[in-house]
Amino acid sequence: MSGLPRWRGCFVTGTDTEVGKTHVSAALLHALGSRGLRVAGYKPVAAGTVLNAQGQRINEDVQWLHAASTLRPLALEEVGPCVFDTPCAPHIAARLEGRALRPAELLAGAARLAARVDAVVVEGVGGFCVPLAEPGDDPAWPGGFDSADLAVQLGLPVILVVGVRLGCLNHAQLTAQAVLARGLRLAGWIANAMQPEGPHHAANLAALRWRFDERLGVPCLGELPCCADPSAVNLAQHLNRSALAEVLGLPRTLLP
Repeated sequence: MSGLPRWRGCFVTGTDTEVGKTHVSAALLHALGSRGLRVAGYKPVAAGTVLNAQGQRINEDVQWLHAASTLRPLALEEVGPCVFDTPCAPHIAARLEGRALRPAELLAGAARLAARVDAVVVEGVGGFCVPLAEPGDDPAWPGGFDSADLAVQLGLPVILVVGVRLGCLNHAQLTAQAVLARGLRLAGWIANAMQPEGPHHAANLAALRWRFDERLGVPCLGELPCCADPSAVNLAQHLNRSALAEVLGLPRTLLP
């Protein structure tokens, strides 16, 4: 693996888009930051903005990560250096908006943040293999560049967010295979309930635990409920903090 120097932190990916990566990333930041660590979230690429009360266009994922970070001062642009207005795949949004997405700039932004914190939580975009730059867009990456390439270059342990719903068993296993095929460490997975527990919720969790915990030796770092308040403070209570400490190479006593 040709990644950048190893930092303390993790790369959060998901079985699909809209499975709760941002909420999980914010919960991870809170779990770490509440123990006195300097932490920062990083969303290298984000697509889709809304108007805030001040009439500014903002990306809500970037806002969540910024709010959960303890590093200060910290600009929104440091958390989300590449934000597109159009809510679609980043390489399509870049073309629609006439902008270039440069992988080197995304990696440099991560390096600057990592140098200032005890741990950085990097949230991917969409699923694990989302195109970021198409072939020919960047001379440094003539074959194109996707979110899996980004994860490889960062070299961080990967945490997989599994949206527990119909189809999750297949999506989770395929994503795990893709992560491992790129030579990355799949350090843990987090189950995120996408809806109130139905008749097959427990069976799905049992199947996931067998495939990840037993077969792959990848621990479950938490089971997040479907709740009306998906705040970082609330969701952090459902994380397995001792397992998280081990993933990040921290003393278990730091995250009791």
